[in-house]
This record gives sequence, C-alpha cells and structure tokens, in this order.
Amino acid sequence: MKSILLIGQSNMAGRGFIKDVAPIYNEHINVLRNGRWQMMAEPINFDRHVSGVGPSASFAQAWTEDHPGESIGLIPCAEGGSSIDEWTIDGLLTRHAISEAKFAMETSEIVGILWHQGESDSYGERYKTYEEKLRSLFKHLREELNAPDIPIIIGELGHYLGEVGFEKSAVEYKQINQVLSKVAHTEKNCYFVTSKGLSANPDGIHINAISQRKFGLRYHEAFSKQKHILDSLDFEQEWIEKVAKRELTKNERRFVQSTKFALGQLSFGEFSINISNINERE
Repeated sequence: MKSILLIGQSNMAGRGFIKDVAPIYNEHINVLRNGRWQMMAEPINFDRHVSGVGPSASFAQAWTEDHPGESIGLIPCAEGGSSIDEWTIDGLLTRHAISEAKFAMETSEIVGILWHQGESDSYGERYKTYEEKLRSLFKHLREELNAPDIPIIIGELGHYLGEVGFEKSAVEYKQINQVLSKVAHTEKNCYFVTSKGLSANPDGIHINAISQRKFGLRYHEAFSKQKHILDSLDFEQEWIEKVAKRELTKNERRFVQSTKFALGQLSFGEFSINISNINERE
C-alpha cells in the first residue's frame, strides 16, 4: 500500500464543516489510527474536537481513481495553530510525524508529503526567517525517512487572510506565500499549489469544506503530474458532483450503516434490517 504524510497546521488537519459536502467513503482509502489502518471517514486529522474537512480526502479519492484496485493510506500529523518554530528538527510535532511515518512504513510505502502551514507566521516579520526553517524541516524529513526524492506538495495560504475574523492580524500572508512559492520552485521534487478562488469559513482563517475538496484535487494534480498548480482546475466542481453520486461498494455501505448505528442514528433493529438488505443485494 502507498501512503501519504499530512503535516502543517489547521487547514491541513481540516476545519471545513462536514455538513457542507457529501461524504467520501472509499474502502481503498485508509487512515492510520492507534497504529492500525482503518477505512477513512472524516474528520481524518483529530488534532482538535472541532476537526472537519481537509484536503486529504479528495486527494486520496482522486488517487484511487488513478490507481484502480490499489489502496492508499493517510498519516495525519497536522496540528492546528502550530507555527514553523514548532516544526523544528527536534520539535515535538516533527518527532511525532517522523515516528508515525516510520510506523506506517512497516506496512506501506510513503510516496508523498502534503504540507500546509504559515497562517501562524503571517505577522511580526516572521517571514524573514521562515524560508530557512522550512528548508531545514524538509531536509530533515527526507533524511529521517530515507526518502531523498520524496515529493513534497506545498499549499498556498488563503488569499482571504488579513481581512476578518481570527486571522485579521495575518497581514503578512503574502510574504509567507512568496516564501512558500520560492521553496517549492527551488527545492528538488517540491511543488506549489495555488489557493486561488478558495473561500473561508466565517472565522476568516479556515478553508471551507467545498474549497477543501478543490484544494485536495489541486494537491493531487501537483503530486500526480509532478508540476506546480498555479490556477484552479477546470473540472473541480464537476468532480465534486461526480463523487457525490458515486455508488458505494458493499463494504462501504456496511461501513456507513455501522457508523450511523454507533452514533445513535439507527436503532439496532433498523441497523440489522439495513445490513440484511445490503447482504441480499449481492
């Protein structure tokens, strides 16, 4: 199985409202939880009790479409609110991400790293030292994972920052984006993904659910084509609508019913009838 390491802060973890998008269920997408691979369900990255939709679900869904019958694993290690100074080579977050990645490597092959971070460094002239710290992190990750050529996909900060809500103070996001772009264009096997046209939740900092679906597609396009994505993709909305109508497999339908029962949305009788109906259909 292939796997992807997810690192950065809250917009990689995901804060999009789950109710705003159709769920993605796919028996070929797994998430590393408590040392075991489990079928993916959002939220994927439980860094906070308010976790929601991030870019990784649509990234992984697009990957499975390009690799029929194969499986991909997601390794969630993003931490909301974290600054670049918390991603030092000896920092707790970096050590945790490397530990999780190495554990995942026992049963999978890590083929990419998705990075989205910088909102917490978009003030106080922190951009002046950001580049050196980011390059140091990427170099360390590749060395520790013994993966010198692993692709690293870097997402741009939202263009809505610095206007309203919690990130009204993020007035230097443009400078951080310039650094992110520079690193992506000069580091080996690094690719930049635009946030052009993406929108935020009412809090003014977190990318909303629909935009996260689009962002994940852009991350995948950069990863699969090994190129920078500097504009929105023509098929983003069409793809979202197509995935929402995708017919679930037998295992996926069982998973959905089990989830609803566990959440108290179905009685045991209703659950039993629905599972029986699923079994009888095939």
